[in-house]
Amino acid sequence: MVRFGVCCCFRDVVIRFRTTTAAAMLRLPRATRLERLAELALANAAALREAIRYCASQGIGCFRINSQILPLLTHPEAGYAASDLPDAESIVAAFVACGRTAARAGVRLTFHPDQFVVLSSPKEQVIRNSIAELEYQAMVADWVGADVITLHGGGAYGDKISALDRLRRNLSSLSAGARSRIALENDDRVFTPTDLLPLCGSEGVPFVYDVHHHRCLPDGLSTDEVTRRSIATWNREPLFHVSSPQGGWRAANPRVHADFVRVSDFPECWKVLQVTVEVEARAKEAAVLRLMGAVAARPSVAAGPRATRTTAGGLA
Repeated sequence: MVRFGVCCCFRDVVIRFRTTTAAAMLRLPRATRLERLAELALANAAALREAIRYCASQGIGCFRINSQILPLLTHPEAGYAASDLPDAESIVAAFVACGRTAARAGVRLTFHPDQFVVLSSPKEQVIRNSIAELEYQAMVADWVGADVITLHGGGAYGDKISALDRLRRNLSSLSAGARSRIALENDDRVFTPTDLLPLCGSEGVPFVYDVHHHRCLPDGLSTDEVTRRSIATWNREPLFHVSSPQGGWRAANPRVHADFVRVSDFPECWKVLQVTVEVEARAKEAAVLRLMGAVAARPSVAAGPRATRTTAGGLA
């Protein structure tokens, strides 16, 4: 069965993740700044635990953790090491407890770095900053047991082949912990499944299939075919993304996510798979719950791949 996921925050449920700005923190003496950041980290660990419990109570099987769960950690001026925070051991312990809660509840945890994290860039500073951000997220992922950090291919910079080669090389610069969690996702402007699937196959990187992006930037492959090929890249439960365009598919810009996902935009072939599907919708948990109900209520059709998981992650 499909495991549905909510992304980063909630619309109606009163669970709030706290953040701050670099400008606000840099006005404070360093010791005071670290105390404030430690308070935010502990508050976010508590919020994460509540988010996991809420998801479990509603049958939501996945929660994507916000990149600012430790606010400003990689900021060039206001940044810090987790070990710099007062009572750092208690902070780590609070996140480890979140991981235990998620494991007991069967709630999968993931990360998805912001758009400035790009491993295909020709600029060395961008690569250094991107690697630092990925290593930070891998550190927290290790604490909480998150198994995926979803990354876009980035820009083509006028030469898609060279950009993909830089992406391939820079993946090897990551630590083993970060590298083992990285998965690549097709986007709606540059890199299609056709572009990324060969790299995923050769480098042993899982492929996160975003069906909305594929519909915005088609490449001649069918949804069924990309689904099959995506699953073959995983050695654990595959992760997909779904969303609907605000204003419908005839909108001037169908890339913008709608508040909810229309059930007609959920691929029929996914309904019979054991996969995680993160719902990228502005209504957050309300959209997840509505889609869960709609998919469960809508009869499957014969078309599409019926599948069971194999140890290699493929279709049986």
